[in-house]
Amino acid sequence: MNIYISGLSYSINDTDLNELFTEYGEVSSARVINDRETGRSRGFGFVEMPNDEDGQKAIDELNGAEYDSKVISVSVARPKTEHPSSGGNRSRGNNGGGFRRNNGGNFGRNNGGGFGRY
Repeated sequence: MNIYISGLSYSINDTDLNELFTEYGEVSSARVINDRETGRSRGFGFVEMPNDEDGQKAIDELNGAEYDSKVISVSVARPKTEHPSSGGNRSRGNNGGGFRRNNGGNFGRNNGGGFGRY
């Protein structure tokens, strides 16, 4: 069972997460997600537990619990969804929409486009 944990303190690391979930059963992996640029924790992580019953018990008992002075949310991880139109990357520019100016914003002239063309 793949488990998603959010609301983690930024000081929590993979070992801490592993130790927390080992109390409920065998842990295959435990990973806190870090920011690529800063290397700092993003405040969430994933734990993989091979036994679904152990995983569900951990979810039931840890969801809403206080851990390292923060209340954490624990749930079954949902599969990552792909966005086919963007290929998984987020665009940072104007994707269209809004008004576009032709030829420096001269809307009323017949200059090969724009709003004033009849």
